[in-house]
Amino acid sequence: MTMAFIPPYPPRPAKPVATWRGFFGERARTSVYGWSERAFEIDYLKRDILGFKVHILLDPDLIEHVLLGQAANYVKPDIVKTLLDPIIGRGLLTSDGALWRDQRKIVAASFSPGAVEAQRAMFVRAAREAMERWSEGRQDMAAEATRTTMTVIALALFGGDPRLISESSMAHIAAAIEGFSEARMLALLRLPQFPVTPKGRAGKRGQIFLRRTLAEVVDDRWHGRVARDFLTGVIEALRHRFPDEEARALAIDNAATFYLAGHETTANAISWTLFLLAAQPELQEELAVEARAALAGGADDIAERVERLRLFVQESMRLYPPVPRFDRQAIADDRIGEHEVAAGDIVSIWPWMLHRHRKYWRDPDAFDIDRFAGKGDRHRFQYLPFGGGPRTCVGAQFATAEALTILATWLAEWRFVEAGHDVRPAGMVTLRPAGGLPLRLERRTFG
Repeated sequence: MTMAFIPPYPPRPAKPVATWRGFFGERARTSVYGWSERAFEIDYLKRDILGFKVHILLDPDLIEHVLLGQAANYVKPDIVKTLLDPIIGRGLLTSDGALWRDQRKIVAASFSPGAVEAQRAMFVRAAREAMERWSEGRQDMAAEATRTTMTVIALALFGGDPRLISESSMAHIAAAIEGFSEARMLALLRLPQFPVTPKGRAGKRGQIFLRRTLAEVVDDRWHGRVARDFLTGVIEALRHRFPDEEARALAIDNAATFYLAGHETTANAISWTLFLLAAQPELQEELAVEARAALAGGADDIAERVERLRLFVQESMRLYPPVPRFDRQAIADDRIGEHEVAAGDIVSIWPWMLHRHRKYWRDPDAFDIDRFAGKGDRHRFQYLPFGGGPRTCVGAQFATAEALTILATWLAEWRFVEAGHDVRPAGMVTLRPAGGLPLRLERRTFG
């Protein structure tokens, strides 16, 4: 009998870790670090964090109540808006109510199945441009995944604007994301967002660079200085709905939202999938054959012809969800199951723990490529790589087709081999491989 492959996860102490530990060491840098065994067995956990009452929901029925049944009562938390305001302002990700509905309506058409299909050639183009840089040997595939998904977003949404795919852009954006750890601490302590460490200051510089660059990108389209693209359409729709000053601000906010969220989460999904492929070479060879056959059929619908790879990516996102947690804040008092929630309380939903919960998954820490084969009897709020309810990620189909196309294109020509790097999850907002993902690349030869 073949032993199940259990990829690495942070150690789990027998008892819950004290709340104050979340402000020091690895737990302050990695959101999924330090959870006890009990957290993967229970349905609900309540914590008091510096005056914030936090309800952690680990039961799909309770989660459905918040994300669907009473979605209007649960909005993006004030603390999240404080953290993200310097980067994405009042864009789709952080807005609520009528403003959210207006923006969602404006952008939804650009992520329809037909719109995604029109971008398939760009997915292939970006994947092939990446491979042109490669040679056999050691390569940081997390950086390559980021560079490639940034290229996709720049091509698909921003007309290939070179300002958004430069090495400088990559460095500033990485710094902005890594700076969230310090920003979170300041927000929890209710202190001004004034960075005090080198990482915090680099993060602030990254935020400033991103906003300044995207303001230039928006203004070029606002004044008709570049050819029409996705962002041009968003700007025009915003100008029909809002006064010019507000429309311009929202255009910059949404440009930042699509640029950051559009590449970061997909890059992480690709990175973790490559890690799991390298750790399971026999499965990788099977999927490489499938990928090669899919590419032989043309670039139009590669993602529809790699069913085994799709199962692999689904399982990868179960074990390493690109966004390991997301939060809501109650507007009014409510009751979730047996638990009283007061207005202002935070409700925290953790795909990281939900996806590995012993009550809902067989061998939850083990990788099983066939776990998602067939319909199964899963609760619809048991697996949440793209969130759930009305606020499910608007780009979910785009991201899935993008990841499958890029991975298939790469697998058809290259083999990814472990390089002796100790891989572990890191990050407070998204889930990245700590220190990147060095793998050894080998060019495939087919007789």
